[in-house]
Amino acid sequence: MTKLFSNLAQRDLASVWHPCTQMKDHESLPMLLVKKAKGAWLEDFDGNRYLDGISSWWVNIFGHCNEKINQAIAQQLGQLEHVLLAGCSHEPVIDLSEQLIKITPGPLSRCFYADNGSSAIEAAIKMSFHYWRNQGQLQKTRFVNLANSYHGETIGALSMGDVALFREVYQPLLLDPITVPSPDGYHREPGETALEYARRMFLHMEEVLRNHHEEVCAVIVEPLVQCAGGMRMYDPEYLRLLRAACDAYGVHLIADEIAVGFGRTGTLFACEQADIAPDFMCLSKALTGGYLPMSAVLTTDPVYEAFYDEYENLNAFMHSHSYTGNPLGCAAALATLDIFKEENVIAANKVLSREFATQCKRFEDHPNVSDVRQCGMIMAIELVQDKATREPFPWQQRRSLQIYRYGLEHGVLLRPMSNVVYFMPPYVITTEEIRMLVDVAERGIELAVRDQ
Repeated sequence: MTKLFSNLAQRDLASVWHPCTQMKDHESLPMLLVKKAKGAWLEDFDGNRYLDGISSWWVNIFGHCNEKINQAIAQQLGQLEHVLLAGCSHEPVIDLSEQLIKITPGPLSRCFYADNGSSAIEAAIKMSFHYWRNQGQLQKTRFVNLANSYHGETIGALSMGDVALFREVYQPLLLDPITVPSPDGYHREPGETALEYARRMFLHMEEVLRNHHEEVCAVIVEPLVQCAGGMRMYDPEYLRLLRAACDAYGVHLIADEIAVGFGRTGTLFACEQADIAPDFMCLSKALTGGYLPMSAVLTTDPVYEAFYDEYENLNAFMHSHSYTGNPLGCAAALATLDIFKEENVIAANKVLSREFATQCKRFEDHPNVSDVRQCGMIMAIELVQDKATREPFPWQQRRSLQIYRYGLEHGVLLRPMSNVVYFMPPYVITTEEIRMLVDVAERGIELAVRDQ
């Protein structure tokens, strides 16, 4: 460890409070101090390189320091760095809005911008509630979510989630959604297909909507993959049934595509696999290629028109962020969309997805693996104490921390979630790098599942 590295680490621990981290861990766990990055690789101050197996928290899809995105931001920086979007506009936000409307499903026709994923969720749930208020349906004040879901950390977004690790301590501050059992295929019966399980679990949702639709504004879901809930996956049939039920009962559908959008599940947007369009689609993370914080909520003309009124009626959507529609973020997003158009990304990802499937077959018969699952460029391995009963390792043992540490020691950045090891790399990863990623994870798993 160089003197510079040691000094930076000391300065960091004296001043920086890191997210989702018990800071006391860093008394013994070395910090990964990143000096620079290129493609799928990070580099520290000692010249050590690390394969970014998680896209830097699922945001970086076309590699670090991507030349096309760099150039787009630099060009925009010389022209306009920011201007408020209230009463003003600029070409990048207009271009981006037009393109997002063109590529997203169905009748989505209006773009509202926010600063990050949680902010997009906040805007969507407020829009839905406010829509019904403007329609005179003041009794609609509640939302329906799925068990094990996650939608962000701000109070409204956290309210829509159901992962106890994030939610439990803040319970007194939160809204009270109606939580419906998840269609997560991990829990299906032996011999039951994911599609059959999705249909069976939808009966719970149908019952809730039948009994509570008069008080419900919207149902909010993460299409196909509950990412922060352990990369749990479900069949698209559930989304098809949900869209039809929301229409039948007069309830909005909010699709949180923040983590699963932009090619992550094998299609540009996860909703495409069910051939449905939501009333609100929330986008962020990969929207700017992982460069800048930005999010968008896309909605329909009927929703937009419910707010379009004479000022004195006070029906406008009074929600804002200082950096809404930031031109630099728009430039990065436009460059990201250009890469999708020019490089046939979805087709290329299918090759990478097949390589992941091939490499991860090795885990299927492992005595401490209960499930190996995949949805496009998301691969997950569920570790258990007992394969027959699927009993998980006690979370207090923190076996995932051993895998994380082993990965860093061998040139790979992984961030397992409790008993789930997952891969969610940038799309620029090569088949050789996939093999390295899985090899290192395999050795880390072997170390972690040993009796302690």
